[in-house]
Amino acid sequence: MERVSHNGRVTAYRQTQSTATGPTALYVHGSGATHRVWGRQYAPSGPTHPAVALDLSGHGDPDDVDSEAGTTTLDAYADDVVAVGRETDADVLIGNSLGGAVAQWVALERDWMPEAVVLLGTGPELPVFEGLQEWLADDWERAVEFLHERDRLFHDTDHEALARSREQMAAVGQAVTRRDFMTCHGFDVRDRLGEIDVPVLAICGEHDKLTPRAYHETLARETPHGEVSFVPDAAHLAMVEQAEAFNDSMASFIEDAV
Repeated sequence: MERVSHNGRVTAYRQTQSTATGPTALYVHGSGATHRVWGRQYAPSGPTHPAVALDLSGHGDPDDVDSEAGTTTLDAYADDVVAVGRETDADVLIGNSLGGAVAQWVALERDWMPEAVVLLGTGPELPVFEGLQEWLADDWERAVEFLHERDRLFHDTDHEALARSREQMAAVGQAVTRRDFMTCHGFDVRDRLGEIDVPVLAICGEHDKLTPRAYHETLARETPHGEVSFVPDAAHLAMVEQAEAFNDSMASFIEDAV
């Protein structure tokens, strides 16, 4: 892992094929995850290289931030992304779920802007089911189980992928994961999508119950240069469950957009 210092803390990231000549992709994970969720994108078979995947503050390797859920956390995560984006000269910003909210926030609130944005399993608002909010606070095991039920994080994946996802969430821990989800719950930029003036691809797993089709269609419709794509036989983590289809969709978009 490489590191960049900024805002009084250190953010860690993994960069692969740094000497490649394609557009540089910067991947941002979702709630309770780490950079490892993008393993099949920064692998040699990924859609573009160089490829960079970071750990947001409090996830995986980097320093944490002392912030409450909401805008202060969103700002901190956006600072992580901008620091790594500038350090690696990233051209395309890709965010999943919470990472998609962070990507939108970067586009709206920061003076660093990539040439294109890919938003997977996310939306311009991300309300969290009331029961999940309660379980994240008081019944951690039930929250993790709920998220790993069919058509939430995964549609019909193998036991190995499920085990890896559970392990990552356990390593990130209850407090940070709850902060992530509650930051999502307060996120709402529906009235600002017209300000994101770069090409945007919204990708949705066809079975995703956490961030359904309508969220992605809104992103595509309301951003000035938006389009939408759907990944069959996948739910929220389509880049894990159907990596080849996700990578192909992203590669085609990048070829036209960058």
